Amino acid sequence: MSGFDLHRVVPVGKGADRTPEDRGVRRDEVRLLVSDPDGDSDARFDRLPEILRPGDLLVVNESATLPASLPATGPPGAFRVHASTHYGGSLWLVESRWGFGDPGPVPMEVGDRWEVGGVPARVVAPYPAIPRLSYLAIASDLRRAMDRAGRPIRYGYLAHDYPLAAYQTVFGRIPGSAEMPSAGRPFSRRLVRQLRNRGVGFAPIVLHAGVSSLEYGDAGPSAPLYPEPFEVPAATVAAIARTRCAGGRVVAVGTTVVRALESAAASGELRSARGFTRLYLHAGRPVHTVDGLLTGFHESRSTHLELLASVVGAEMVRRSYGVALDGPYLWHEFGDSHLLWRGPAPMAG
Repeated sequence: MSGFDLHRVVPVGKGADRTPEDRGVRRDEVRLLVSDPDGDSDARFDRLPEILRPGDLLVVNESATLPASLPATGPPGAFRVHASTHYGGSLWLVESRWGFGDPGPVPMEVGDRWEVGGVPARVVAPYPAIPRLSYLAIASDLRRAMDRAGRPIRYGYLAHDYPLAAYQTVFGRIPGSAEMPSAGRPFSRRLVRQLRNRGVGFAPIVLHAGVSSLEYGDAGPSAPLYPEPFEVPAATVAAIARTRCAGGRVVAVGTTVVRALESAAASGELRSARGFTRLYLHAGRPVHTVDGLLTGFHESRSTHLELLASVVGAEMVRRSYGVALDGPYLWHEFGDSHLLWRGPAPMAG
């Protein structure tokens, strides 16, 4: 999305430094900006039963968040490792940082011996063009090390640590994400019941999200997207087909859902699929599997914004983000929400 000018993204006071609960509201009471080709309107997340229509389908990510931040030691000294993505056997992609507010990079050499969460590890290779990422061979089960010594990944804009439960969504049942699939966080069990009673359906996918999105340049991402594991089950493909046949709308809850569905539709037809995806979505590669997207507010110059443009076009992203920046909306994983429609979407009665 060359020329996308959002330098005002996340000015002072715009980043959510606490959970909604710590700000005195329930998780389903965060603000919601609703955007379609005709304009933008302010709402609240718990009004979704009024905004969605009977017969609409919400596709959600069932990936649960791991305590993926681990203490580490090695030739550079003491630092932290964020376990991003498991590729089977002993191989992991990890991010190394000096601390939650200091991204580093931590110096590394191929063959370096580290200890991660008390487990021996060896640096196998650097990740291309991003010094803080590397491939590690882990000597034993890193999941057990996470259970013993891990904590949720935290960045410097947060006021303090939160327990793992604060980083889980009501849909998460399959542990695997390094960072929370945060678009689903504002859903409460109460709200899910209300939506089901309204006639809104739910269908699952799984995409285990790694560490935060990569930067992009004028010609696309500044480094190759790393593969992330995903699965789109046959039941979800069938639910989407039924929704479309009945005239309902398919809404992705999060950018991870869009990437999973578009990966499963790589042949031109949506089919059940599982594997790894490194699909890069942008305005020049529009999506075909969803009619709307529920998401949070994303940093400028991130691949997430490029993905939003693939759903609704760059101009709507520019316009709606201008509205959000001028309004009371908060960014980051504990911030507010954004519903983007590809076509006009008046509120249902």
